[in-house]
Amino acid sequence: MTRLTQELIEILTLEKLDENRYLGQSRDFIGKRVFGGQILGQALRAASYTTDRPAHSLHGYFLRGGDINEPITYEVERLRDGQSFVSRQVRAIQYGRTIFTALISFASIEEGLEYQKKQPDYPHPDTLQGEQEIKESMMRFIPEPLKPSFIRERHIELKPLSDVRNFFKPKPAEPLYAHYVKTHDSLKGEQDQVALHQAIVAFYSDFVLMTTALRPHGLSYLSPNIQCASIDHAIYFHKPMRADEWVLYDMEATVTGNARGMNYGYMWQDGELVCSTVQEGLMRMRES
Repeated sequence: MTRLTQELIEILTLEKLDENRYLGQSRDFIGKRVFGGQILGQALRAASYTTDRPAHSLHGYFLRGGDINEPITYEVERLRDGQSFVSRQVRAIQYGRTIFTALISFASIEEGLEYQKKQPDYPHPDTLQGEQEIKESMMRFIPEPLKPSFIRERHIELKPLSDVRNFFKPKPAEPLYAHYVKTHDSLKGEQDQVALHQAIVAFYSDFVLMTTALRPHGLSYLSPNIQCASIDHAIYFHKPMRADEWVLYDMEATVTGNARGMNYGYMWQDGELVCSTVQEGLMRMRES
Protein backbone atom coordinates (compact mmCIF):
# COMPACT_ATOMS: atom_id res chain seq x y z
CA MET A 1 0.00 0.00 0.00
CA THR A 2 1.29 3.47 -0.89
CA ARG A 3 2.17 6.03 1.74
CA LEU A 4 -0.71 8.30 0.74
CA THR A 5 -3.39 5.66 1.24
CA GLN A 6 -1.83 4.52 4.50
CA GLU A 7 -1.78 8.09 5.80
CA LEU A 8 -5.42 8.57 4.83
CA ILE A 9 -6.42 5.41 6.71
CA GLU A 10 -4.44 6.56 9.74
CA ILE A 11 -6.15 9.96 9.73
CA LEU A 12 -9.56 8.28 9.60
CA THR A 13 -8.74 5.78 12.35
CA LEU A 14 -9.43 7.37 15.73
CA GLU A 15 -8.04 6.65 19.19
CA LYS A 16 -10.64 5.73 21.79
CA LEU A 17 -10.25 7.94 24.87
CA ASP A 18 -13.20 6.55 26.80
CA GLU A 19 -16.82 5.59 26.17
CA ASN A 20 -18.17 7.83 23.36
CA ARG A 21 -15.00 9.99 23.14
CA TYR A 22 -12.39 9.63 20.38
CA LEU A 23 -9.26 11.48 19.31
CA GLY A 24 -8.40 12.27 15.70
CA GLN A 25 -5.10 13.62 14.41
CA SER A 26 -4.94 16.57 12.01
CA ARG A 27 -2.89 17.04 8.86
CA ASP A 28 -2.19 19.83 6.40
CA PHE A 29 -4.40 18.95 3.43
CA ILE A 30 -5.21 22.47 2.19
CA GLY A 31 -3.33 24.91 4.43
CA LYS A 32 -3.25 26.13 8.00
CA ARG A 33 -6.91 25.30 8.67
CA VAL A 34 -8.23 21.76 9.01
CA PHE A 35 -9.73 20.47 5.75
CA GLY A 36 -13.50 20.08 6.07
CA GLY A 37 -13.34 16.62 4.52
CA GLN A 38 -11.05 15.46 7.32
CA ILE A 39 -13.57 16.55 9.94
CA LEU A 40 -16.47 14.98 8.04
CA GLY A 41 -14.65 11.67 7.72
CA GLN A 42 -13.48 11.62 11.32
CA ALA A 43 -16.88 12.60 12.73
CA LEU A 44 -18.55 9.86 10.71
CA ARG A 45 -15.95 7.34 11.84
CA ALA A 46 -16.38 8.34 15.50
CA ALA A 47 -20.12 7.75 15.29
CA SER A 48 -19.61 4.46 13.44
CA TYR A 49 -17.62 3.09 16.39
CA THR A 50 -20.87 3.10 18.42
CA THR A 51 -23.00 0.97 16.06
CA ASP A 52 -22.67 -1.95 13.67
CA ARG A 53 -25.00 -0.44 11.03
CA PRO A 54 -23.89 1.55 7.98
CA ALA A 55 -24.59 5.29 7.85
CA HIS A 56 -27.31 6.55 5.55
CA SER A 57 -27.14 10.30 6.24
CA LEU A 58 -25.01 12.99 7.85
CA HIS A 59 -25.97 16.64 8.41
CA GLY A 60 -23.13 18.79 9.70
CA TYR A 61 -22.29 22.43 10.42
CA PHE A 62 -18.81 23.92 10.39
CA LEU A 63 -18.77 26.38 13.29
CA ARG A 64 -15.12 27.44 13.54
CA GLY A 65 -11.90 26.89 11.62
CA GLY A 66 -9.79 24.02 12.95
CA ASP A 67 -6.06 24.14 13.78
CA ILE A 68 -3.99 21.56 11.86
CA ASN A 69 -1.40 21.57 14.66
CA GLU A 70 -3.85 20.25 17.25
CA PRO A 71 -5.70 16.90 17.53
CA ILE A 72 -9.50 16.96 17.53
CA THR A 73 -11.66 15.34 20.19
CA TYR A 74 -14.93 13.82 18.98
CA GLU A 75 -17.74 13.40 21.51
CA VAL A 76 -20.58 11.09 20.45
CA GLU A 77 -24.04 11.33 22.01
CA ARG A 78 -26.24 8.27 21.55
CA LEU A 79 -29.61 9.83 20.78
CA ARG A 80 -31.51 6.71 19.74
CA ASP A 81 -31.03 2.99 19.17
CA GLY A 82 -34.19 1.92 17.39
CA GLN A 83 -35.12 -1.17 15.44
CA SER A 84 -34.96 0.73 12.14
CA PHE A 85 -32.63 3.66 12.78
CA VAL A 86 -29.70 4.53 15.03
CA SER A 87 -29.14 8.26 15.67
CA ARG A 88 -25.96 9.94 16.89
CA GLN A 89 -24.85 13.51 17.51
CA VAL A 90 -21.14 14.25 17.18
CA ARG A 91 -19.22 17.30 18.39
CA ALA A 92 -15.68 18.02 17.18
CA ILE A 93 -13.74 19.96 19.81
CA GLN A 94 -10.45 21.87 19.83
CA TYR A 95 -9.17 24.07 22.66
CA GLY A 96 -12.42 23.42 24.55
CA ARG A 97 -14.60 24.86 21.75
CA THR A 98 -16.91 23.06 19.32
CA ILE A 99 -15.66 23.56 15.76
CA PHE A 100 -18.12 21.19 14.07
CA THR A 101 -21.33 19.39 14.95
CA ALA A 102 -23.30 16.74 13.09
CA LEU A 103 -26.37 14.55 13.32
CA ILE A 104 -25.68 11.13 11.79
CA SER A 105 -28.23 8.39 11.13
CA PHE A 106 -27.51 4.70 10.57
CA ALA A 107 -29.78 1.98 9.16
CA SER A 108 -29.47 -1.57 7.90
CA ILE A 109 -29.81 -2.33 4.19
CA GLU A 110 -33.34 -3.46 3.30
CA GLU A 111 -35.38 -4.19 0.19
CA GLY A 112 -37.79 -1.54 -1.11
CA LEU A 113 -38.97 0.53 -4.06
CA GLU A 114 -36.20 1.28 -6.54
CA TYR A 115 -35.76 4.37 -8.78
CA GLN A 116 -32.90 6.67 -9.73
CA LYS A 117 -32.27 9.52 -12.11
CA LYS A 118 -30.27 8.68 -15.22
CA GLN A 119 -26.50 8.70 -14.93
CA PRO A 120 -24.85 11.42 -17.05
CA ASP A 121 -22.90 10.24 -20.09
CA TYR A 122 -19.21 10.90 -19.45
CA PRO A 123 -16.01 9.36 -20.87
CA HIS A 124 -14.57 6.33 -19.07
CA PRO A 125 -11.85 7.18 -16.48
CA ASP A 126 -9.28 5.09 -18.38
CA THR A 127 -9.44 7.66 -21.21
CA LEU A 128 -8.72 10.68 -18.96
CA GLN A 129 -5.62 12.38 -17.61
CA GLY A 130 -5.04 12.29 -13.88
CA GLU A 131 -5.17 15.52 -11.89
CA GLN A 132 -1.50 15.26 -10.98
CA GLU A 133 -0.47 15.11 -14.63
CA ILE A 134 -2.67 18.11 -15.41
CA LYS A 135 -1.19 20.11 -12.54
CA GLU A 136 2.33 19.39 -13.74
CA SER A 137 1.44 20.82 -17.15
CA MET A 138 0.27 24.06 -15.47
CA MET A 139 3.38 24.71 -13.38
CA ARG A 140 4.57 27.60 -15.56
CA PHE A 141 1.48 29.60 -14.52
CA ILE A 142 1.93 29.06 -10.77
CA PRO A 143 3.71 31.68 -8.63
CA GLU A 144 6.98 30.27 -7.27
CA PRO A 145 6.01 30.42 -3.56
CA LEU A 146 2.86 28.37 -4.22
CA LYS A 147 4.42 25.66 -6.39
CA PRO A 148 5.25 23.19 -3.57
CA SER A 149 1.70 23.15 -2.20
CA PHE A 150 0.10 23.22 -5.65
CA ILE A 151 2.03 20.23 -6.98
CA ARG A 152 1.69 18.18 -3.80
CA GLU A 153 -0.09 14.91 -4.54
CA ARG A 154 -3.49 14.35 -2.97
CA HIS A 155 -4.28 11.41 -0.71
CA ILE A 156 -6.93 10.35 -3.23
CA GLU A 157 -6.74 9.94 -7.00
CA LEU A 158 -8.72 12.37 -9.17
CA LYS A 159 -9.44 12.40 -12.89
CA PRO A 160 -11.23 15.64 -13.87
CA LEU A 161 -13.95 15.56 -16.51
CA SER A 162 -14.60 19.30 -16.53
CA ASP A 163 -12.03 21.80 -17.73
CA VAL A 164 -9.28 22.40 -15.18
CA ARG A 165 -8.90 26.15 -15.15
CA ASN A 166 -5.94 28.32 -14.37
CA PHE A 167 -6.93 29.11 -10.78
CA PHE A 168 -5.01 32.39 -10.94
CA LYS A 169 -6.76 33.61 -14.10
CA PRO A 170 -10.18 31.94 -14.11
CA LYS A 171 -12.89 32.81 -16.62
CA PRO A 172 -16.69 32.58 -16.23
CA ALA A 173 -17.98 29.06 -16.86
CA GLU A 174 -21.09 26.98 -16.34
CA PRO A 175 -21.71 26.15 -12.64
CA LEU A 176 -20.94 22.49 -13.29
CA TYR A 177 -18.00 20.27 -12.40
CA ALA A 178 -17.29 16.53 -12.46
CA HIS A 179 -14.44 14.16 -11.75
CA TYR A 180 -13.74 10.52 -11.05
CA VAL A 181 -12.30 9.75 -7.63
CA LYS A 182 -10.96 6.79 -5.65
CA THR A 183 -8.18 5.85 -3.26
CA HIS A 184 -4.76 5.12 -4.74
CA ASP A 185 -4.88 1.54 -3.42
CA SER A 186 -7.42 -1.19 -2.72
CA LEU A 187 -8.64 -1.68 0.84
CA LYS A 188 -8.07 -5.28 1.90
CA GLY A 189 -8.28 -7.42 5.00
CA GLU A 190 -9.22 -5.63 8.22
CA GLN A 191 -9.23 -2.29 6.38
CA ASP A 192 -12.02 -3.41 4.04
CA GLN A 193 -14.79 -2.14 6.31
CA VAL A 194 -18.02 -0.38 5.34
CA ALA A 195 -17.38 2.30 7.98
CA LEU A 196 -13.93 3.10 6.56
CA HIS A 197 -15.21 3.21 2.96
CA GLN A 198 -17.94 5.64 4.05
CA ALA A 199 -15.47 7.79 6.00
CA ILE A 200 -13.21 8.05 2.94
CA VAL A 201 -16.19 9.01 0.78
CA ALA A 202 -17.08 11.70 3.33
CA PHE A 203 -13.47 12.89 3.20
CA TYR A 204 -13.37 13.32 -0.57
CA SER A 205 -16.96 14.59 -0.85
CA ASP A 206 -15.67 18.03 0.24
CA PHE A 207 -13.17 18.46 -2.61
CA VAL A 208 -14.30 21.04 -5.22
CA LEU A 209 -17.99 20.95 -4.22
CA MET A 210 -18.13 24.39 -2.60
CA THR A 211 -16.12 26.12 -5.33
CA THR A 212 -18.54 25.00 -8.06
CA ALA A 213 -20.58 28.10 -7.21
CA LEU A 214 -17.58 30.33 -8.01
CA ARG A 215 -17.39 29.19 -11.63
CA PRO A 216 -20.14 31.43 -13.15
CA HIS A 217 -18.49 34.46 -11.52
CA GLY A 218 -15.10 33.81 -13.09
CA LEU A 219 -13.53 33.25 -9.67
CA SER A 220 -11.56 30.53 -7.92
CA TYR A 221 -10.66 29.91 -4.30
CA LEU A 222 -7.28 31.55 -5.07
CA SER A 223 -8.81 34.74 -6.47
CA PRO A 224 -7.85 37.90 -4.59
CA ASN A 225 -10.47 39.46 -2.33
CA ILE A 226 -12.60 36.31 -2.07
CA GLN A 227 -13.26 34.60 1.27
CA CYS A 228 -14.41 31.00 0.95
CA ALA A 229 -15.47 28.56 3.65
CA SER A 230 -17.81 25.60 4.03
CA ILE A 231 -20.86 26.45 6.14
CA ASP A 232 -22.68 23.12 6.20
CA HIS A 233 -22.51 19.73 4.54
CA ALA A 234 -24.97 16.88 4.08
CA ILE A 235 -24.26 13.38 2.79
CA TYR A 236 -26.80 10.72 1.87
CA PHE A 237 -25.59 7.15 1.32
CA HIS A 238 -28.20 5.52 -0.91
CA LYS A 239 -26.52 2.20 -1.67
CA PRO A 240 -23.35 0.32 -0.71
CA MET A 241 -20.24 1.70 -2.42
CA ARG A 242 -16.49 1.22 -2.43
CA ALA A 243 -14.11 4.12 -1.95
CA ASP A 244 -11.28 2.20 -3.66
CA GLU A 245 -13.08 1.89 -7.01
CA TRP A 246 -13.84 4.72 -9.41
CA VAL A 247 -16.73 6.95 -8.39
CA LEU A 248 -18.15 9.55 -10.77
CA TYR A 249 -18.75 12.71 -8.72
CA ASP A 250 -21.00 15.10 -10.66
CA MET A 251 -21.53 18.58 -9.12
CA GLU A 252 -23.65 21.63 -9.82
CA ALA A 253 -24.40 24.99 -8.23
CA THR A 254 -27.98 26.22 -8.36
CA VAL A 255 -27.92 29.71 -6.84
CA THR A 256 -25.56 32.29 -5.34
CA GLY A 257 -26.59 35.24 -3.21
CA ASN A 258 -26.18 36.82 0.22
CA ALA A 259 -22.47 35.91 0.06
CA ARG A 260 -23.35 32.21 -0.17
CA GLY A 261 -23.47 29.55 -2.87
CA MET A 262 -25.60 26.38 -3.00
CA ASN A 263 -24.00 23.22 -4.36
CA TYR A 264 -25.26 19.70 -5.04
CA GLY A 265 -23.26 16.57 -5.79
CA TYR A 266 -24.17 13.11 -7.11
CA MET A 267 -21.91 10.06 -6.89
CA TRP A 268 -22.28 7.20 -9.34
CA GLN A 269 -20.63 3.77 -9.24
CA ASP A 270 -21.28 0.92 -11.67
CA GLY A 271 -24.26 2.83 -13.09
CA GLU A 272 -25.95 3.31 -9.72
CA LEU A 273 -26.54 6.56 -7.84
CA VAL A 274 -24.86 5.59 -4.58
CA CYS A 275 -24.45 8.89 -2.74
CA SER A 276 -25.69 12.52 -2.83
CA THR A 277 -24.23 15.62 -1.19
CA VAL A 278 -25.43 19.15 -0.46
CA GLN A 279 -23.27 22.02 0.71
CA GLU A 280 -23.72 25.75 1.20
CA GLY A 281 -20.51 27.74 1.15
CA LEU A 282 -19.48 31.24 2.12
CA MET A 283 -18.21 33.26 -0.86
CA ARG A 284 -17.74 36.79 0.44
CA MET A 285 -16.10 39.53 -1.58
CA ARG A 286 -13.74 41.66 0.50
CA GLU A 287 -12.50 45.15 -0.21
CA SER A 288 -8.98 45.47 -1.59
